[in-house]
Amino acid sequence: MRKEGDPQLGPIATHLTRVVHTQVTDRDDAPRTAAYDCAVPLSDAPAIDPAQAATAGAVPASPAGAAASADHGVAVEVRGLVKRYDGRAVVDGLDLVARQGAITAVLGPNGAGKTTSIECCEGLRSPDGGTVRVLGRDPIGDARFLRPRVGVMLQDGGLPTGVRALELLRHVAAMYAAPRPVDELAERLGLHGFARTTVRRLSGGQRQRVALAAAVVGRPDVVFLDEPSAGMDPQSRRAVWDLVRELRADGVAIVLTTHLMDEAADLADHVHVVDHGRVIASGSVRELTDGVADRGPHGDPQRSEDAPWGKGGGAGPGTLRIEARPGLDLAGLRNVLPASLSDGGGAGAAPWIAAEAEPGVYTVTGPVDPSTVAAVTAWLADRGVLARSVTTGSRTLEDVFLDLTGRNLR
Repeated sequence: MRKEGDPQLGPIATHLTRVVHTQVTDRDDAPRTAAYDCAVPLSDAPAIDPAQAATAGAVPASPAGAAASADHGVAVEVRGLVKRYDGRAVVDGLDLVARQGAITAVLGPNGAGKTTSIECCEGLRSPDGGTVRVLGRDPIGDARFLRPRVGVMLQDGGLPTGVRALELLRHVAAMYAAPRPVDELAERLGLHGFARTTVRRLSGGQRQRVALAAAVVGRPDVVFLDEPSAGMDPQSRRAVWDLVRELRADGVAIVLTTHLMDEAADLADHVHVVDHGRVIASGSVRELTDGVADRGPHGDPQRSEDAPWGKGGGAGPGTLRIEARPGLDLAGLRNVLPASLSDGGGAGAAPWIAAEAEPGVYTVTGPVDPSTVAAVTAWLADRGVLARSVTTGSRTLEDVFLDLTGRNLR
């Protein structure tokens, strides 16, 4: 029985405690911040000598080649995933793939369904339809097999708040037969400075670092990271990013959900953009910013109908930004822009995307070059419009994200 004042186990520690007890008792859709029935306080948990871990009931090290058992390096595969709440589908036919030795970023606005989808992969939610496979296994039916092989870092940390930071990490490490050296990992993530501070007294960024350490200390084959650098200062972010890259180099499959476009652009090998419960675009950062979109996670890259500038191996798009009076009619602008490499068409066939991003601010996306700037300024002059500024730049992942999901608040 839990004693008054005992530290309460959060989802991550509870998940790991369930490894020792090899029980699966939580298959409903209870909130992920709730403690599971089989949890025990850290103060009641038996101390385990890592040297005797295999015989003491700790998690065995992932056998060599366990990750490679997934088909062609596929670590996570989601097909037609459906998840409903109160009769409403928050995930509606989602397809997603993540591979070993790669960082897969899942991006989407609030309420897009990305977190629910990842929780189904983690075994924290039960799907209502479709299939989910992690290392070729069902996250719920094969939970006992997957727990020692999957690391989870939840958005809210999910840490027991009454435990000291380093005490928690040592407790988690003791559950594995061959964990990463705790002191080395703590040094990498700068945990020693607050090692004796209880989790409840840590800042948000410090909690994130402890949660990341707990997720990777067991040398998992797959790691799910939800907003891993949220609330961190630049130095901490850099340390986290370096560790994530190291995991990728070691062959770990990393699934990253983030609202930070620079984080995704800097780290991700592949990006899935999720909205309204589906993946609406998929590809590398370069493919997305160059106007390439996959029809599905296994599909060959297809050039977007709205962005045919890349056909025939042409240059990727740039962005021309114009500040002028609001309400300009952009239909005629497309007809005066230079012809592109697409299909050898005339000026009317040029593959430009022109839009009024906000009142008086216009963006023109396509194969921008000096002739483009000349054509735009001449078009403005013919209409007696004096531009306050005309600037050029490369299309960014944030530009793509906003174009795909819209600019309105949700």
